[in-house]
Amino acid sequence: MRRGSRERGRRIDGWLVIDKPRGMTSTSVVNIVKRLTRALKAGHGGTLDPLATGVLPVALGDATKTVQYVMEAPKRYRFTVRFGEARDTDDAEGEVIATSDRRPTDAEILAALPAFTGEILQRPPRFAAVKVAGERAYDLARRGERVELAPRPVQIFSLLLVARPDPDHAVFEAECGKGAYVRALARDLGERLGCFAHVCELRRLAVGPFSEEQAISLDALKQLVENDTLPQVLISVATALAGIPALAVTEPQAQRLRAGQAIRVPPALLPEKAREGDTVRVMRGGELVALARLMAGELAPVRVFATR
Repeated sequence: MRRGSRERGRRIDGWLVIDKPRGMTSTSVVNIVKRLTRALKAGHGGTLDPLATGVLPVALGDATKTVQYVMEAPKRYRFTVRFGEARDTDDAEGEVIATSDRRPTDAEILAALPAFTGEILQRPPRFAAVKVAGERAYDLARRGERVELAPRPVQIFSLLLVARPDPDHAVFEAECGKGAYVRALARDLGERLGCFAHVCELRRLAVGPFSEEQAISLDALKQLVENDTLPQVLISVATALAGIPALAVTEPQAQRLRAGQAIRVPPALLPEKAREGDTVRVMRGGELVALARLMAGELAPVRVFATR
């Protein structure tokens, strides 16, 4: 490797699933991963709040081209709700803004949950990454400015009560679609139950195809890099695209796509689920060639991936 290449970083393509520790931002985790691996490019597949722990998929190299597909994937969480207190951040890191002596029964909680499943309207927390007039809502909130965020539709696929350690706390598991906030779920559940509530513990169990079982700590990553065994935990770029219809192409077709040119594919050879305007995962010999959009009987490359 030339000296200049070593200084810029090294070519690593794939995903790492990091078990994010509490108290650290997602950006900080990505920066540590990039420093440890010396990867040329790195990004993450969905922000976790500093309070949260768990699955943080980190994209390296060509995997950064697939981040948007991971961001749109369903996510699973386990979280603990503290009843009796509302906080300005809707989690344990904020200031108490309201209290209640009321505590809901298990039956009351279970009766309330159906209202928070399916497609619901949810108002994001004041301290959220949502942009308001070009600024992040959390920046405005930290300056003491009043932040009014409009409710928006989100998908909650499931919301289950899994434990009740004591009258003040309840543990839930939820599977959510893109843009849903667990903190907002806790806040709104507390309001519906007439007792106020906030999230005091939050762990992400999965993001799309990436699960808790694949997650490694930053200390473990450091050891793997030092032992030169990083490939043992590196997940292929294509894993993030498992839900996208796949199409095998010939070598000449692969070359055309990599050169930025569209290819024509007979309708009978297209993936069964592919429709006009859809994105298709193009493969050649088990290797990811491109993401291409189907338009008027042609596949036009949207993202092209380098050969190994």
